[in-house]
Amino acid sequence: MTSVAHTLSMALSRVFAALLVLTSAVASAQQRDPAPNKAFPASLETFQLPSHGALLNALVYVAAGAGPHPTIVLLHGFPGNEKNLDLAQTLRRNGYDVLFFNYRGSWGSPGAFSFTHAFEDAQAAVDYMRDAGNAKLLRADPKEIFLVGHSMGGMIAASIAARDHDLAGAVLISAAGMADFALHRHDAPAEVQRELDQRVLAGLSTALGAEGMAPLAGCTPDALAAELVAHPEWSLPAQAPGLVHTPVLIVTSDDGNGPTDDALAAAIQKLHGEQVRTVHIATDHSYSGARLQLAQTVLDFVTEH
Repeated sequence: MTSVAHTLSMALSRVFAALLVLTSAVASAQQRDPAPNKAFPASLETFQLPSHGALLNALVYVAAGAGPHPTIVLLHGFPGNEKNLDLAQTLRRNGYDVLFFNYRGSWGSPGAFSFTHAFEDAQAAVDYMRDAGNAKLLRADPKEIFLVGHSMGGMIAASIAARDHDLAGAVLISAAGMADFALHRHDAPAEVQRELDQRVLAGLSTALGAEGMAPLAGCTPDALAAELVAHPEWSLPAQAPGLVHTPVLIVTSDDGNGPTDDALAAAIQKLHGEQVRTVHIATDHSYSGARLQLAQTVLDFVTEH
């Protein structure tokens, strides 16, 4: 190695080392509790979120400070074993209010669970935070609301953000293209198509049942599978036209959802959408080995926008 090359190599090594130290310091700062605010302390507010005649179990992590704080509506998946409340704590620590709730018929919220109800409940949560009175009580900014959805919640977040252009942005974490699994359009005789329909329904029902139905009420795997087949408009790539002008972060993992999520990103980019960002994290569907990296990725995105 020449002396010039050696000098350059050493200089680059020092730069990389400095960047690692800086990254570590930033991450540590964001994990540190903020100084107490006696006038406007951080708090946890529990309440019942009204949605189509039902009162859903809900809570808001309220950030310290007078605000108004930008707000995150956090949408859990199917059935919702991973609730991502560590993300809520990180976001609140950095000045965001975070609303978390359980859809109708899930985890003790009254009513019957269905995908249609979950879509409606998510929009009801956004509407609740947009209400001026609720926003004032929670020191929230009704004009700065992000959707952050994991798995099924990502599918819901994409669909709502594609139609609600007053949202500040959407974060899709391993968004599950559950309706995409049901898409099977073939030029085939009617009797062959019926056989395909039955196979798809059986496969979807088995997969949904395997996820665990115990936290859900008023539904069956067969009924949920039929609902997905009946709603091809919930397909992830189909949301692209409505997301062209919306800041969107798509986070994928090694869980098999990547191809559909990547198809959504590609569809947005094909329509000249310039505010979509993709990040891949090599871990499982629950991001078990990368929770801090996931939290930092989400925080960086919403802070930027």
